Amino acid sequence: MIAAQNVVYDYPSARALHGVSFTVAKGAVLALVGPNGAGKSTLMRCIAALDRPASGTISVAGIDTHADPRGVHAALGYLPDFFGLYDELSVRRALVYAARSRGVPESAAAEAAARAAARVELSDRMEQRAGELSRGLRQRLAIAQTLVHSPSVLLLDEPAAGLDPEARRSLSDLIRRLSGEGMTILVSSHILAELEDYCTDMLMIRDGRVAGEGVISAGARSQGDSASGTRIRIAFSQAQPDLAARLADLGFLVEKAGADEALLVLSPGDDEAGALARLVGAGLMVRAFTPLRTSLEEAYLEEARKPAAGASS
Repeated sequence: MIAAQNVVYDYPSARALHGVSFTVAKGAVLALVGPNGAGKSTLMRCIAALDRPASGTISVAGIDTHADPRGVHAALGYLPDFFGLYDELSVRRALVYAARSRGVPESAAAEAAARAAARVELSDRMEQRAGELSRGLRQRLAIAQTLVHSPSVLLLDEPAAGLDPEARRSLSDLIRRLSGEGMTILVSSHILAELEDYCTDMLMIRDGRVAGEGVISAGARSQGDSASGTRIRIAFSQAQPDLAARLADLGFLVEKAGADEALLVLSPGDDEAGALARLVGAGLMVRAFTPLRTSLEEAYLEEARKPAAGASS
């Protein structure tokens, strides 16, 4: 849905992006992470066809950002980290205006505005002025404006900045709902704990370069070592003097085993439910069955220790 290839972007005094390449699959929620000044916002503006790279290509929904920027604008919604609203407009008028400015026909603008308000749970605020809304509700309105033309891709730059915990939870719920509807979403944020709630993939940018091995899927993060499979910590109600041998006979790779606890590695084709069923079926009394998952913060720190792609160039 989003594909970047060797993207280079230069400001007058410095190079902001150094040959950035990655792809985002349809329906994914990608966490774009990295320290301040890494190039995240610049990259998002390039994806949104608002800034033109010095070299390289970007396509959104199959549309080249250089060849057809207007087509890209129609295909995506973009919320920058600093956004403005017309405070004197009601929520309804703000959304109708946003719809018309994004090419929605006049005959369909009111319906599009109502649909966007419902998606962000603002239907009961349609006649309230934007300037009267709380910070969290203003954020919802800003997101609704980016959704009013029904884009297939959504870019959110630091969407949780300045929100209280309740508003942040509401934002997380909204992103999960939009993802469930099939929307492809790219979120830039420093709040890794909240990204954990809804992101399916992570891409780290450092010094204008892709860090580590590029896009990391949530599936790989949940498995620890994706090449060897999920790691499971298991505790049993009764001690088993030959526990390691019994587990090996059941087809498990035993990383460590005591009398009543073990650390297993499932084969890539094995699933957790099937593994648990095998253990119980063999007469082992399982007291705890805990897949070991790597948090987004741990994955971030692991990627930060790797050299950035193209760092030697």
